Amino acid sequence: MVFAGIVHAQNRTIDIPVQDLPEALHGLSNQTGIQLLFTPENLKGIRSPAINGSMTAEQALARLLQGTPFIYLASGKDTFVIKESIGKTAPPKSMVLPEITVKDSTGSNSPYNTQYIRPNTSTATKTNTPIMETPFSVQSLPRQILQDQQAIRLDSVLQNVSGVTHMPTNQGGSDGFLIRGFNSDTTYRNGVFMPNSLGGGTVKREMANIEEIQVLKGPGSILFGRADPGGIINTVTKQPLATPYYSLQQQAGSFDFYRTTVDATGPLTKDDRLLYRLNLSYENSGSFRDFVNNRSVFIAPVVRFNISPQTQITAELEYQSFKNVADPGIPNRGNRPADVPRNLFSGEPINNRNPGDRYFIGVNWSHMFNSDWTITHRLSAELLDYHANSLFWFTPVSANGSLERFFNNAPSNHSNRFQTSVNLTGNVTTGMLKHTLLFGYDYIFMDDKIKGINCCATAPAFNIFNPVYMTGRPILDPGNNFNIGITQSWHGAYFQDQIKLPYNFHMLGGFRYDNAVGRDTVAGMTTSADDRFTPRGGLLWQPVPWLSLYGSYTENFGASNTLFNIDGQRLPPQTAQQWEAGLKTEFFDGRLRSTFSYFELTKQGIGAPDPANPFRSRAIGEAETRGIEVDVAGEILPGWNLIATYSHLPFAKITKDRGTEFDPDGNVIGTNLGNQGKRLFLAAEHTGTLWSTYEFRHEMLRGLKLGGGIQGIGKRQGDPGNNYQLPAFVIGNLMASYQVKAMHKMRLTAQLNVLNVSDEKYFVGTNSGNFITVGAPRTFLGSLRIDY
Repeated sequence: MVFAGIVHAQNRTIDIPVQDLPEALHGLSNQTGIQLLFTPENLKGIRSPAINGSMTAEQALARLLQGTPFIYLASGKDTFVIKESIGKTAPPKSMVLPEITVKDSTGSNSPYNTQYIRPNTSTATKTNTPIMETPFSVQSLPRQILQDQQAIRLDSVLQNVSGVTHMPTNQGGSDGFLIRGFNSDTTYRNGVFMPNSLGGGTVKREMANIEEIQVLKGPGSILFGRADPGGIINTVTKQPLATPYYSLQQQAGSFDFYRTTVDATGPLTKDDRLLYRLNLSYENSGSFRDFVNNRSVFIAPVVRFNISPQTQITAELEYQSFKNVADPGIPNRGNRPADVPRNLFSGEPINNRNPGDRYFIGVNWSHMFNSDWTITHRLSAELLDYHANSLFWFTPVSANGSLERFFNNAPSNHSNRFQTSVNLTGNVTTGMLKHTLLFGYDYIFMDDKIKGINCCATAPAFNIFNPVYMTGRPILDPGNNFNIGITQSWHGAYFQDQIKLPYNFHMLGGFRYDNAVGRDTVAGMTTSADDRFTPRGGLLWQPVPWLSLYGSYTENFGASNTLFNIDGQRLPPQTAQQWEAGLKTEFFDGRLRSTFSYFELTKQGIGAPDPANPFRSRAIGEAETRGIEVDVAGEILPGWNLIATYSHLPFAKITKDRGTEFDPDGNVIGTNLGNQGKRLFLAAEHTGTLWSTYEFRHEMLRGLKLGGGIQGIGKRQGDPGNNYQLPAFVIGNLMASYQVKAMHKMRLTAQLNVLNVSDEKYFVGTNSGNFITVGAPRTFLGSLRIDY
């Protein structure tokens, strides 16, 4: 009996849904490795409670048997016998035990967690706060959604959040989105700023090591510094676990798509003080687009050293080697996308090839002084070297199909980013008020260099109705080469107080000070020097556990207007303000959550020509969006998961603008109202998605999961001038998977997803100019995954 507790005395993340008690006991055995001896016939008719959290195997066994006429006895190493307790009778066959849910943040990251929501997030507050107590609209997309939808790109999974749509960026080379009507081409990794680099052609976020994606709607400058006003997209990466877990997945699909991923984690030492996680992926894929392909290798090791129960330090690395093709899409013809086959490639295959390498190196540590005060520190570097060779055009295609194109080749691009941040969090009680205090400081330095860029030589004649491509690489005049060098340094200090008031009121207030300086290293001059004080506040009332009512006000510190100017003129930075009000509900013990929100978001200080001097600029532009959003996600019934989103954006306009006016000879003669009164590009009035899966619990169909959904986007303007439109579309997707236990503790899962089932022709979006990205036709994506 001395060794009987080696397995069952360790804390583990355990996830067992409501089901028949014999099946629950089998599940516990598979997840923990303990042996359970019982007669299934004696346990018929008893339903087990749901268990989800971090606990020992013996604690989980006790909870499964709680309230039943059965007990367990230890018998040998990691073995238990289930027997009827003396003096108790068998329960009736209709007996259903109450559900028991153990909420634990560690359990949320269990590979066996199949829930579609998480109770807490840190993106909205930089503290581990329940979403029901957060006075902002924030959504969480756990790993299970990525698995069910086989989401291999960030844009495909973010369609599950209302108000977020894909904006094609850098000719498909990097991630871009519209959030609440405003474009954003930056994301965050565990709260660390991950901007795009200059020149385009960068790399999309690899999804192999993503545990969860959190989206904060509206300005997030108070916690993240200079940012786009629509919202914050924060990817949360997989971290080392004390319980060993291994997964191997092979995906294959239409258009020569092949992808292999590996996930492994566990302890490196017997005392669990040293843990590791390793994620690998290799992708070699074609496309429905002619000449477009992608090849990438991704390696992401993480090591955590638990120095003590109060102190941990983690080191992590990401390496990504990529080789992709810059795909500008198709042009518009008149006020609609050109009527050409979906596979038409409008670039030059021999020119538009962009290889590169990306490195991310990070170290973070935390120390808990006591039960109330904790300090965390992050230090990271991202290094990116790549080629960015492409073509572009400024105008629509002519009526006869002729398209005037230009080369834009940058063979040497280097982007280096260095970041550090420190946060001190504490809990303080003053009378009847309970405070969660946050003191923080962050600094980021970005150094972008483009050497030998050659723009904008005319490319060979091209007709979209009869495409002919170059057979040799273009010969460009080296006399037109030039260099670009930009550095940016940002300092930010912030404070936040989350206050629990009597009668279930929650108040949040905070402020931040930013100082940002930009320099043109080629010209040797400072081009921008901005500072900003940014406040934020919110109030939430939770009259009953399942309902929260909230309101908030937030300001934003936005992009510089003069970062690239070398004429000495400096303009104030872009700013924004948002008012938001809404309600949140949570049913079925927190398994189904919804958010209803109304917002008014205004962005000011956008650069525009000066009416008094058209050759100069003023920060006088303004845009505004107003709308409602609905997000519903979670488990309706055991095994039945649902995501439903809807965004209604009735107002999304440029409210102030100026444009340059020319005479017939092309000379500047003054200004006009520009695009004032026009609708923001790609900001559809109606967008929505619906996705649902059901995992069968009946013995005969156990392991089978079926699902499907639809995505719909209304008509959109293709550019800021509203010169052409993208038609509305609705597409449907399906999935089916079947899981079997191949060997002891090993699961084999086969899955098939069908995207765009009805083979609709649609358009994903535009780059705000004349590049239109075409949606994929009907696509099949299969997967085989082994995990244990």
